[in-house]
Amino acid sequence: MRSDIRPDPLSYPPRGMSRDEAARYVGVSATKFDDMVADGRMPRARKIDGRAVWDRLRLDACFSDLPERENGIEAALKAGQQAA
Repeated sequence: MRSDIRPDPLSYPPRGMSRDEAARYVGVSATKFDDMVADGRMPRARKIDGRAVWDRLRLDACFSDLPERENGIEAALKAGQQAA
């Protein structure tokens, strides 16, 4: 290591991710991630030479667009309100 180069004290999250990293990042298996890319819920990869690379910022945007799941309490409250 050269003595005139100081190590960078900051840590940077990766901007580009492999398929497995992207799937793990959004919390699904690689197979499920492939399905989500195919149906448009997740973005397609960028191409860097022969590699497929997913953009973390686009993954974040697509993840934010996914529907939220109601928890059991919210479902029960809605059912109670509709019955009344």
